Amino acid sequence: MQPYIVILAGGLGAKLWPESRHSKPKQFLDLLGTGRTLLQMTYDRFLPKFSKDRFLVITTKKYLNLVKEQLPELDEQQILLEPIRRNTAASLGLVAYLIRKLDPDAEVIVSPSDQVVFNETAFFGVLDVALQASRIGHRLVTVGIQPHSPETGYGYIQYLEGTTDPVKKVKTFTEKPDLALAQTFLESGDFLWNSGIFIWKNESFIRAIELHMPEMAEVFEEGDPYFEGPEEAAFLRKAYSLIKNISVNAGILVKSDDVYVVTGNFGWSDLGTWRTLFEFKNKNHGSNVAEGHALLFDAENCFVKAGPNRLVVVQGLKDYLVADSENVVLICKIEEENRFREFLNGAKDKGAEFI
Repeated sequence: MQPYIVILAGGLGAKLWPESRHSKPKQFLDLLGTGRTLLQMTYDRFLPKFSKDRFLVITTKKYLNLVKEQLPELDEQQILLEPIRRNTAASLGLVAYLIRKLDPDAEVIVSPSDQVVFNETAFFGVLDVALQASRIGHRLVTVGIQPHSPETGYGYIQYLEGTTDPVKKVKTFTEKPDLALAQTFLESGDFLWNSGIFIWKNESFIRAIELHMPEMAEVFEEGDPYFEGPEEAAFLRKAYSLIKNISVNAGILVKSDDVYVVTGNFGWSDLGTWRTLFEFKNKNHGSNVAEGHALLFDAENCFVKAGPNRLVVVQGLKDYLVADSENVVLICKIEEENRFREFLNGAKDKGAEFI
């Protein structure tokens, strides 16, 4: 049987605010102007290789209608709804216990819903290597991206050196380092960006949950009679009140001795910030990106995105983002992505309609 393709689609995309909103975060937006949203592009990427019935999308109940609207090909049973956001350990734990009920021998490929891949042939070559590796023992395999700059918005994976095997044992995980540490990682040569793409036998991941998050295993074990039934939603509301809000990296992978990484080099980005989105856009002679009704004068290295009903005129700016979206206009240094939580908290104080 083919692996299950699990697409994580519950994130908020905070660093692409105000374009990405709580009501419609970035995975549901067409950020590249292709006519397809990031969620749809993720589905499109896997569909030629895997049967439609092997897809599962996990999100929160708030986004059910968006998923149904954008992926009408899926049955509603293929959309798993978390009652509240509890981070990726809970999301993948729920998926694992549900899949165990459907197919005890299943293999799983986990993909975020908000990434782009430009070399799909190389991408699936890496997945083939990772699938083969995941069949050995209880390995949990992740895909690491060969870094080309000291990015502070990505997590990093350090692997053990001394082998030419493309599948390497993971030594450490580091979440979003500061610039100096990211530069050190880049220069060391044994660190990769953490893509958040995972490959494993479902039973291997459940074993890891039982070992490293036994309290979560106990909660989901009790759900077996309710999964796929009329009482599932009520059970999940209770279960999620008991589960930790923690990432799969922090809750399981950093504690496990069975984690391996395969290096990927297939034109990857998670489009997590305005700066990374800016890198993918075609630029004019001043290295600017102007979208919508935008006029730039004496500007350099700026990203100006105007809304459909407003003319935005910018003069004399360098290295700035100007984003006009619905009822918010954001003007900030394009490199100041680490301040977006501060911006959002200020916007929230002004009213929920601004976030």
